[in-house]
Amino acid sequence: MTTERVTADMWFDPMCPWAWVTSRWLLEVQKVRNVDFRFHVMSLAVLNQGRELNAKYQDFLVRAWKPVRVCIAAEQQFGNEVLLPLYTALGVRIHTPDPMDDPDIILEALAEVGLPASLAKAAETDSYDEELRASHHAGMDPVGDEVGTPVIHVPGADGQTIAFFGPVMTPVPRGEEAGKLWDGVLLVAGTSGFFELKRSRGDISPSLE
Repeated sequence: MTTERVTADMWFDPMCPWAWVTSRWLLEVQKVRNVDFRFHVMSLAVLNQGRELNAKYQDFLVRAWKPVRVCIAAEQQFGNEVLLPLYTALGVRIHTPDPMDDPDIILEALAEVGLPASLAKAAETDSYDEELRASHHAGMDPVGDEVGTPVIHVPGADGQTIAFFGPVMTPVPRGEEAGKLWDGVLLVAGTSGFFELKRSRGDISPSLE
């Protein structure tokens, strides 16, 4: 097993609770394994354009445009390194046992990480949608459009990228348990010809604490 530290990438939509859990798991993984993670935005609204959806989910997607547009605007203006702290600041406000539906969430998150309040204007425009779509497709195209977020890309030993959807889990594994899950995910995702391992989650909701 190589001891060289590698960099892997995760694509998230700030509104997805399952991606939020996975992102917190990855932050645990990098404490116990030789891997660092870069974070990028995808968009559930982009992914689902043109699909027939129920009214509740359509309303969700209308709201989902706002934080993801602000995230891509922040990345374009200040670099990729601002995405993780901004995602975290947004996530702790959006993904709580009692989700907040406050129009000031974006402004509060920007202020927390020292980004200008003017970035909030991106939520209401399509000014960065071309860049958003480019980021979305960079993450999603290698895994197809039958999945959502999270998506993870890991450099393979043969120079090829291992790209996969998931894992979807709850609650967040911590410490060495997080590392063991990472080892297992890499084992199956890196196996040639392996495509899917899944079971129904029923009415289980993500534990967001």
